[in-house]
Amino acid sequence: MSVYSKIAVAFNNFPVLRGMASYGIIWPISSFIQQTFEGKRFVSENNYDWWRCARFGLWGSCYVAPTLYTWLSVASIMWPGNSLRAGLIKTFVETITYTPFAMCSFYFGMSLLEMKPFYEAVAEVNAKFWPTYKVGASIWPAVALVNFCFIPPKNRVPFISVCSLMWTCFLAYMKHLDKEDVPQKTKQIAMKLIIN
Repeated sequence: MSVYSKIAVAFNNFPVLRGMASYGIIWPISSFIQQTFEGKRFVSENNYDWWRCARFGLWGSCYVAPTLYTWLSVASIMWPGNSLRAGLIKTFVETITYTPFAMCSFYFGMSLLEMKPFYEAVAEVNAKFWPTYKVGASIWPAVALVNFCFIPPKNRVPFISVCSLMWTCFLAYMKHLDKEDVPQKTKQIAMKLIIN
């Protein structure tokens, strides 16, 4: 049996591995894209922060994918089926339970991976959670509804990871904003979205 065949069998037998692989690729790419918008370059005084990309990859593959897989599994057990009704219920519950949990975990956990002290991680959650949640709650319910109604359960985590590329760029942007700049910058983003 070839290496590729063994990997395919493992991905088939353990669907969480699909999500871990896709998040392990998508999240560092999102960090890289966000750093490019930030003005980072390959050859300059302002080089890319490869450790930041690595932290995003680690967080995405080892934390986000398994927790998302668990949430999607529990949701499928509690509200079986792909009907519009089941999809709406799962989407609503995800928006008020898993989403806030995931966002708080992201800011807190990534701060700890950056070796920031506990109180700074808590302060970052306090400053950035609500603005991020408001943006997420305006985007993710539609994606979640499509996921719950049309995507087979074994492909739901990879589907969300692909959809999350731009979202994770936004998370990377929010993560690296100074806490003091969050209210001003989120108002500017909102105004650009309204005007355009």
